[in-house]
Amino acid sequence: MKYVDFKKFTDENGAQPIYLFEGEEVYFKEKGEALLKERYLQDKTLDYSAFDGSTLKGEKLKQLVDAVNCFPFISEKRFVRVTEFYPTEKDFETYLKPLFDNPPATSILCIQNSAKGKAGTSSLSKKPHVTYVDCGRSDEETIKKWIFITCKRAGVYADGITCGKIASYCIYDMARISKETEKLLAYAEAEGIEKLTDEVVDGLVYPDSEYKIYELANALARKNYSAYMRVVKDLTTRGFNETTLLSSLASYFKNLYEVSLCRGGDREVAATLGIKEYAAKKNREQAQKFGKERLLELYTTVYNAISGIKCGEIAPASALKAVTAKLFFEK
Repeated sequence: MKYVDFKKFTDENGAQPIYLFEGEEVYFKEKGEALLKERYLQDKTLDYSAFDGSTLKGEKLKQLVDAVNCFPFISEKRFVRVTEFYPTEKDFETYLKPLFDNPPATSILCIQNSAKGKAGTSSLSKKPHVTYVDCGRSDEETIKKWIFITCKRAGVYADGITCGKIASYCIYDMARISKETEKLLAYAEAEGIEKLTDEVVDGLVYPDSEYKIYELANALARKNYSAYMRVVKDLTTRGFNETTLLSSLASYFKNLYEVSLCRGGDREVAATLGIKEYAAKKNREQAQKFGKERLLELYTTVYNAISGIKCGEIAPASALKAVTAKLFFEK
């Protein structure tokens, strides 16, 4: 199941003996563990054990098995966490199979892995009594759904457009999204608001710098000089100096150019460049607005300006003005 369905599943089905939280999104794994501990672990000193999976090989796996089979002292469940746990199939059959076939009802084994195991490792997600929770990088719709459900549970309505704005302002980073959503809900409660609007989001959530660079490039693609200058002014008054802004813009155009050269869908482009799938989607959309030749020209222009600053040929403020003039008013 996806992590966004995990709480509902737990509400309806109660504690399961073995959980496998698998994926790159640390936020989901930490929140999943926290929810289980809050419900079933009353004493974190006596009834909690943690293991580093990389140290559990061969005979040492008995330590994990013994910890899970240990009866809780005070808590409803004994809680055992193991991270980055990729046992071989041989080790699983020798030491772990009895535990997975017949896990104790008084314990919870929480496995947290950042990825699927390599060839030769046991496929834990397919073992008996394992509840699999997908904690991979979420796509745009999944994140919007998480924001919507979180607001709904708090008695606050947020439509799809508003949820999308929150997600994009936070560049789809779940750690920041959770904090900003919490802040918005606290404001809604204090003000007696039952619906989040774009105006509330704009007033409380400042767009991430990467999103602002996205806006900057968007204004350039539309040849909207006034919108471009508004973003420049906003960034330079919030800690971005001219050199930092130009460096961010150069990096952004370089990424768009690389995306424009890739073949395949969003997933294939994301895998090739090592970025999130939603980032690949947005970058591809924006790259199409410029075209390969224009992107290369934009990158070269900004890069040359940065080189001029480093060589002392031009002052940072003058370099930014020169780049702006060239991007907007020269062919």
